Amino acid sequence: MFIVDSSLDLIADLYEAGTRGVIEHDGWVEAFFDDRETAAKFGDPREAPDVDWVQRTEDAWPPLLVGEKFFLVAPWRTEPTPAGRFRLEINPGQQCGTGQHPCTQKCLEAMERIIEPGDSVLDVGSGSGILSIAAKLLGAGSVIACDIDPEAATHEVPFFVGSVDAVRDNAFDVVVANINEDVIGKMRPDLERVAPRRVLSGFQDDEGNWTCVVR
Repeated sequence: MFIVDSSLDLIADLYEAGTRGVIEHDGWVEAFFDDRETAAKFGDPREAPDVDWVQRTEDAWPPLLVGEKFFLVAPWRTEPTPAGRFRLEINPGQQCGTGQHPCTQKCLEAMERIIEPGDSVLDVGSGSGILSIAAKLLGAGSVIACDIDPEAATHEVPFFVGSVDAVRDNAFDVVVANINEDVIGKMRPDLERVAPRRVLSGFQDDEGNWTCVVR
């Protein structure tokens, strides 16, 4: 077994290449492969100790309390949901959006304040669908997700391949987007056009801290 350090943006490629597991860190990941040749496609591989990497990977995703309302867990966790919280179950798989990154957590915290029961919500660049699922748990009346990657389709909510430019004016009450600063900047006019309330993240403030902007 071999370990390679790689970019957070390559999670989908790592799984497509057959990784045996991924451990996500702040801005980067460790990925595990059976052979050095495959691992070398993503960085400089090193031999892994002889341990149960499946168990280690599962142990790397402990439950998290996010904001005031969410209990974020992987599907294999058996801990009971604390009283007063929603169980937000996300499988750390091929799509970005595990809930471990500060930007995702800040989006969830902002959504608690912004989304009202019955709201219509658009999740742009949905990835794993974590924000779409969270919107449903918060009582949104309708949630639609979109992503340029067709593999991001989720059974949890209606989904279309594309982006916010395909959506008509004022079609939603709230739009959420956790992508990155360059992409968000280009999308800003469309994001403002489709919804009066916006939760935007994926970028850093002037001090280099991950942040979330609510409009």
